[in-house]
Amino acid sequence: MQLSVRVVRALLAVCLTGAPALAGVLPEDRADVLYHRYQGGGITIQGPSVLVRKKLGDSFSLSANYYEDMISSASIDVQLSASPYHETRKQKSLSVDYLHGKSTYSAGIINSKEPDYKSDTAYYSISQDMFGDLTTVTMSYHRGWDRVYKDLKDAATGAIINDTKFNGGLGFAIAEHRGYALGLSQILTRNMILGVNYEAITDEGYLANPYRNIRYFDPTVPGKQFTLADQVYPRTRTSNAAAVQLKYFLPYRAALSGQYRYFRDTWGITAHTVELGYTHPAWKHWIFDGSLRYYRQGAADFYSDLFPRANYSNFMARDRELAAFHSFTLGIGASYEFSVPRAPWINKSSANVRFDRLMIDYSDFRNALLAGQRGFTAGNEPLYKLDANIFQVFVSIWF
Repeated sequence: MQLSVRVVRALLAVCLTGAPALAGVLPEDRADVLYHRYQGGGITIQGPSVLVRKKLGDSFSLSANYYEDMISSASIDVQLSASPYHETRKQKSLSVDYLHGKSTYSAGIINSKEPDYKSDTAYYSISQDMFGDLTTVTMSYHRGWDRVYKDLKDAATGAIINDTKFNGGLGFAIAEHRGYALGLSQILTRNMILGVNYEAITDEGYLANPYRNIRYFDPTVPGKQFTLADQVYPRTRTSNAAAVQLKYFLPYRAALSGQYRYFRDTWGITAHTVELGYTHPAWKHWIFDGSLRYYRQGAADFYSDLFPRANYSNFMARDRELAAFHSFTLGIGASYEFSVPRAPWINKSSANVRFDRLMIDYSDFRNALLAGQRGFTAGNEPLYKLDANIFQVFVSIWF
């Protein structure tokens, strides 16, 4: 299921470019156990994750992560052209950090597998402290190799099998990705930190979603007045993104944060993200935080909700991820720090919970399931909206 892999790739990009740059300091020894759940738009994604970090002497640190998604989908795209499905994605990663003076070198690998998508990613980065440790510069690079399959339901047994006729009879398709990032973290005052990040990503190969279709106007189809056909995507894509973050620490140990991000790619998509956050400590062991995120993007040049005819152009897409839309995300979280009796090897521990409400309004993606119903005709159905709830709970220990 391609959605989850795209999310992982996006999170990887955030980890490489959006996280604070820290050179001269190795990550603390810690372990995290997390449960996450996403539910919205007919899709439910849930599962556990375990992360462990451990220093080896004063110069090395190792980390390992296992992440699992159990996916159940009956989304609008699936209902239009396929059958609801259930599958599991498993992701494993290993990384190492090496500290030398004021420089930190990091490298890692990520492997992700699901029945119809296999992905491998390698990355490394270099962070350098300078100017009295007030400035940190980070450069990073990642490369990914994906193998895309298409699943079918066997007519005789009902089992889910890979489509051997997919991609011209090869049975799978290949996609490769390269990313380059440059980040700057600058301490402006004793209470204010500025972060600036830039990232460029190039994609090549099969970049479409094999389960999603375009639709084109066809008056010969009773009621619906449209026919489905395969999407046709370009085989290359280059995107650029730049972000500015500012964090201000208040006298009573609270913090305000703000971020703006601009995105543009060669498919004609432009996007803007604005995010505000507030963190507030309470009593002795509690920390609360809240955030508001606004995102807006324009449609790809070759996107259309309803094409006027078959073979209208060289490239055609109706993937709603390429449509024009805007979204709001409201988030709240709480963290409680506690001690573990009779466990002197645990320095500290915390329990954390977070809830996000995601609300998406599409500007040019319509609910095609309603075509031919209640007087709606193709191209005049109501615009689609998606609301989702995202829940996370995790426990961390430092040792």
